Amino acid sequence: MFNRLKESRPDAINKVIPVTGDLNSEGLGLSRQDLDLLVNNANVVFHCGATLKLEATLKDAIEQNTAGTARVIDVAKQMKNLNAFIYFSTAFCSADIEVFEEKVYDCRDNPRDVIEVAKWMKDDALQMATPSIIAPHPNTYTYSKRLAEKLVADELVNMPVCIVRPSVVVPAMKEPLPGWVDSLNGPMGLLVGAGKGVIRSMLAKGENKAQLVPVDIAINATIVIAQRIGSKKEKMKEVPVYNLTQDEVLPITMGEILDRGRRIVYENPFEMQIWYPDGDIRSSRLIHEIYCIFLHWLPAYFIDFLLFIFRYQRFMVRLQRKIHDGLGLLQFFTVRQWIFKSSNFLNLTNDMTEEEKNIFCMDFLAVSAEEYLTVSILGARQYLMKEDLSTIPRCRTKQKILYVLHKFCVYGFYLLILWGLVSLLPKIKLMFDVVGNYANKLPVVGTLITK
Repeated sequence: MFNRLKESRPDAINKVIPVTGDLNSEGLGLSRQDLDLLVNNANVVFHCGATLKLEATLKDAIEQNTAGTARVIDVAKQMKNLNAFIYFSTAFCSADIEVFEEKVYDCRDNPRDVIEVAKWMKDDALQMATPSIIAPHPNTYTYSKRLAEKLVADELVNMPVCIVRPSVVVPAMKEPLPGWVDSLNGPMGLLVGAGKGVIRSMLAKGENKAQLVPVDIAINATIVIAQRIGSKKEKMKEVPVYNLTQDEVLPITMGEILDRGRRIVYENPFEMQIWYPDGDIRSSRLIHEIYCIFLHWLPAYFIDFLLFIFRYQRFMVRLQRKIHDGLGLLQFFTVRQWIFKSSNFLNLTNDMTEEEKNIFCMDFLAVSAEEYLTVSILGARQYLMKEDLSTIPRCRTKQKILYVLHKFCVYGFYLLILWGLVSLLPKIKLMFDVVGNYANKLPVVGTLITK
């Protein structure tokens, strides 16, 4: 990802001064020398550090996302020439709000009180109390980020703060490379799992709008926001908030993304597919669970059985259990319609020159949806899975074989059911005859049947 920078500006790395720190330690674990360096020289703070684990315990989430933010604030308040403090939140800390606008919402709990409770309460007691504490939030991640927003907003009187709320961050549109991605979190993990034939069913509503932002657009917007906040001469009366999402510019549903993405995956298949990638989303929980039994669990146990027979290490059931738990964590987000207002974000380009718009590109329409999905899938293949693009022709051949095998199994399953029904028909007919004869002997029923 840094090749272009190394070629065009090989000395750029000399501008970077790393310091050793720890978000979970008081004073961020900074040495006296490093703290002085920051206090005397830093002008802008981008606070992005957090745990993204939806399954994190409340103690861990509060320690890193809320208490960690408080520690960054404490250090930032010491900086002599601080012009902007930019806090990265999430657009999904709005579980109790139908339309999430670009403003700070009140929080039911005092963040610093929750930090203290998480410190002294025993782990098992806190674990038992977690559901009632975080309600109506679905997990500790969104709850802890909501608390952190309140911490940041309360500092407006002390320093120029701002909150940036990215929606689902997806691969780069242009920079540093089209389709660049380095994490299996969120949709990329689903893409890879579905593309390899491991994930075959997901609980989601296809008509719901997808809320996405390419990582380079999110970063470009954040740089521009920092410049705007740092250039203000008058003290701000309200905390600026920016919801980074594409919905008001490029509305697209999850079903549309799935349909387009499936075609592109068929053209650019992944290596080591274990089955033909024909997964789908289902809005009924019951139907989804039935599909999971037949398409997730039974194949996983069958593969592990074969591995056991041939004395290889078994892994599919363990992998499928992780996938099942992960999909369960995402269900709150995939079955709900999320509505965000993003006028502050979309208006950032109004005062920018054409050159600035080109350098700090925030145009969702700069690349067609089809082209973007293609580079994203190829990016996942190259940068996440380390699969060379030269293997695509070979993978297409293997995918065709899996398609034939898939169809054979599907139609074989239907024929098996049909054969079972045909085999049972004489027995079913005999059962009805016996019941009918018995009912006919009953006085009341027999009279009714005669009439």
